[in-house]
Amino acid sequence: MSSLSKFIGQVEEPPASKRGRRKEARPGELLDAALDLFVEKGFAATRAEEVAARAGVSKGTLFLYFPSKEELFKAVVRENISGRFSEWNQEFETFEGTTAEMVRYCFQVWWDRIGATRASGITKLIVSEARNFPEIAGFYHREVIEPGEQLIRKILKRGVDRGEFHIDDFEYAMFLIIAPMIYLVMMKHSLGACVNIPIDPERYLKTQADTILRGLERRPTDPAPPKTKK
Repeated sequence: MSSLSKFIGQVEEPPASKRGRRKEARPGELLDAALDLFVEKGFAATRAEEVAARAGVSKGTLFLYFPSKEELFKAVVRENISGRFSEWNQEFETFEGTTAEMVRYCFQVWWDRIGATRASGITKLIVSEARNFPEIAGFYHREVIEPGEQLIRKILKRGVDRGEFHIDDFEYAMFLIIAPMIYLVMMKHSLGACVNIPIDPERYLKTQADTILRGLERRPTDPAPPKTKK
């Protein structure tokens, strides 16, 4: 097992026991089972009956809650990723530190809540299968990528407005934050799953943040940021 996999193993929790399951608990258990199988096998190879069996219910019961595999996948994404943007935007609004501290916090929160969890495997699934499933690719773009990019733009703009950052092109500077996250989850769910690649995720993210912030930092020779209209 690679060092990255060992680190992940310390963070993730084993699936909950299905014993004593209440009827109202079934949707959550179905989503847990679906997340496991989508990450393990991909979207195309995951069958509805497998999800039902892992959750301990019949295929018919699965379809009572989720009418298709596509709708089941969408529910998994909303439960584990896109449903959290309201919380993250609220944290942005109430954050009291510097924007550099916010960028570091952004990396750490993303790792703790997404990167170190099973949900990080959804990113690899989308990268691998988007071309064959344009509907779920479009859904993921609307529900995850666009809100994520908007939040990162807001963070960078905060830094410029406060005179902390100098950024000429927000559209491309945004990828400075996104790229390290994508690399880490792709390694985790591809080569890192079978080859000993010595990546300590927290050390990696700290190094990325240090390097990015040195590049974004406003220097005395930079032009003053434009005044924001109120």
